[in-house]
Amino acid sequence: MSAPVTFLVASPHLRGSLFEGAVILLLEHDTKGAMGLIVNAPMTQSVQELMPELTGHPEVAWLGGPVDPTLGWCLYAQPVDMEGELRLVPGLTVSSSLDVLRAVERSGQPFMLVLGYAGWGAGQLTEEAREGTWVWVEQTTPELLWDVPAAERWQSALDRLGVDASRIVPGGAQA
Repeated sequence: MSAPVTFLVASPHLRGSLFEGAVILLLEHDTKGAMGLIVNAPMTQSVQELMPELTGHPEVAWLGGPVDPTLGWCLYAQPVDMEGELRLVPGLTVSSSLDVLRAVERSGQPFMLVLGYAGWGAGQLTEEAREGTWVWVEQTTPELLWDVPAAERWQSALDRLGVDASRIVPGGAQA
């Protein structure tokens, strides 16, 4: 059994920001901070418009977050056995390498091109979770990403926990 992949699901009370309704694939979280990719924010540009050398890719690119939108990430199912790949769980691999992206494209498998990322400073994500800003959803498989349309990922993530969004109280748990 593999380690779970974590999705951060924005509280329904998080309004008026880029993160309203967001589902974020958490890539790193330690004492120095955290970073992840929004996986339900399609852009208006296609992969082909952003990278003309990748002809035949009319699918949209994705906005991964507000930090460094020039940095691209590739999410895909099957590793291509190159340096720079990180296999999160079986069926979900990520890389920020342009060479890996090109190899993934040549392999013919579907992929998501994600630009930018969401980042938190030391302790910031933990505090936001304590305040009830994020609901943590851990999964051992990547179906939420591959099998659920982007517009349905937020609700589907909450459904996987058995959480009714209308019952989430702002302010988080208090002791």
